[in-house]
Amino acid sequence: MSNSVLVIDDEQDIRVLIKYNLEKEGFIVTVADNGSEGINLAKQNIPDLILLDVMMPGMDGIETCERLKEIPELAGTMICFLTARGEDYSQIAGFDAGADDYITKPIKPKLLTSRIAAILRRKSADIHSGERQNEEINENSIRIDRERYLISKGGEEMFLPRKEFELLALLMSKPGKVFHRDAIMNNVWGTDVIVGDRTIDVHIRKLREKIGETHIVTVKGVGYKFED
Repeated sequence: MSNSVLVIDDEQDIRVLIKYNLEKEGFIVTVADNGSEGINLAKQNIPDLILLDVMMPGMDGIETCERLKEIPELAGTMICFLTARGEDYSQIAGFDAGADDYITKPIKPKLLTSRIAAILRRKSADIHSGERQNEEINENSIRIDRERYLISKGGEEMFLPRKEFELLALLMSKPGKVFHRDAIMNNVWGTDVIVGDRTIDVHIRKLREKIGETHIVTVKGVGYKFED
């Protein structure tokens, strides 16, 4: 079955070029020229991957990504920023918004399709890994529902963005075990993507805001662990 890709970019030449090259490789491609249209298309036909430009008039890519991450039906959709901005702060903002990867323009078509294929392989690996585990992981008052990308605490259900969910699931998989930062990067973001320490810290902070300050413990200079 062909993978589906939604391209959200305000530059027509970019949309046409990406659509042509991805369709040539067998992808099903839909395009949108702004964030609002992209969100509507994503809800109508859930894509496997969204390629999202950062610099767009009106609703920019960061806000678009944040809104996409609030839609439960898109929990399994990968989001990759495609932008001419390569500065560190822009990449950090993208990952903080919930992006799974970041590609800097310009990029050769063959390299672009190769990167997309690698991102989708990561998604497939995540799915199969989840299938090998129980659908639900329970640890005292916090419950993880892998199928729906939900957690519940004290009977209250909460939807988590993909990376926050995977990070919490990793820490809860072995309560008390200290996960080194490198292990967290490799397990949650994969080896194809480079993220900074601040990205991990931001996701930890967001998790603590949602599940409480005491469950995730910082081991200074090493990493993090989950405790009841």
